[in-house]
Amino acid sequence: MKKSAKTSDEKTILEVTPRTIFGKKLKQLRREAIIPANIFGTGFTSKSISVPSSQFLKVYKKAKETGIVYLKLEDKEIPTLIKLIQKHPINSQVLHVDFRKVDLTVKIATEVPVHIMGVSEAVAQKGGVLLTLSERLSVEALPQNIPHHIEVDISLLKEIGQEIKVKDLLVSQKYSIKDDGEKTIVSITAHKEESVIAETAATATPEVITAKPEEGAEAGATPEPGTEKKPETDDKKEKEIKK
Repeated sequence: MKKSAKTSDEKTILEVTPRTIFGKKLKQLRREAIIPANIFGTGFTSKSISVPSSQFLKVYKKAKETGIVYLKLEDKEIPTLIKLIQKHPINSQVLHVDFRKVDLTVKIATEVPVHIMGVSEAVAQKGGVLLTLSERLSVEALPQNIPHHIEVDISLLKEIGQEIKVKDLLVSQKYSIKDDGEKTIVSITAHKEESVIAETAATATPEVITAKPEEGAEAGATPEPGTEKKPETDDKKEKEIKK
């Protein structure tokens, strides 16, 4: 029996068939373990196809969104990238897939996941906390040179407060990273409790010096009802003058 998918270090091939079923009838297609899908691309007429679910999952496990998948459709092999996967919100069943047709001679821009590797001394020995601020990076490359992921070695981070930016990554001859060089990928921060203590100490409320209270009264005390000293009226001042 001929298999619908085969993978190797050189090529990943997935056999698909033209799709003539649309709308509400797609539910029946999915019940038969067939995924409805589309192929689209620049200068390419969009095609509706059907993909065997088990074979697609096998291929996706290897290719992800960055590996080239050759769709074998009517004796033609179409180089594509898996662009979008729609899943059921509850059972995660794959409902639909979009494949992007690519030209192997033209560079394209796409996003690649970041893969954290190594152990940071600042985390393992000094109580620091690793923050991942960028989980994906934008790259430009020929389709066959797109990396599955970009490795970020955190063993270089030995002190709390250190970070790795895009400009700190190794330069590759096969692809270029399009993100700003100052974009932070990972950083080491102090443990939350330590950070709160330090922040509290730095922002402690300064002592407020107020006017000296009148003799016999405490600062800020509220006078007893009826004991407030009322300002002298003009009539009272006039009587004192006549005396």
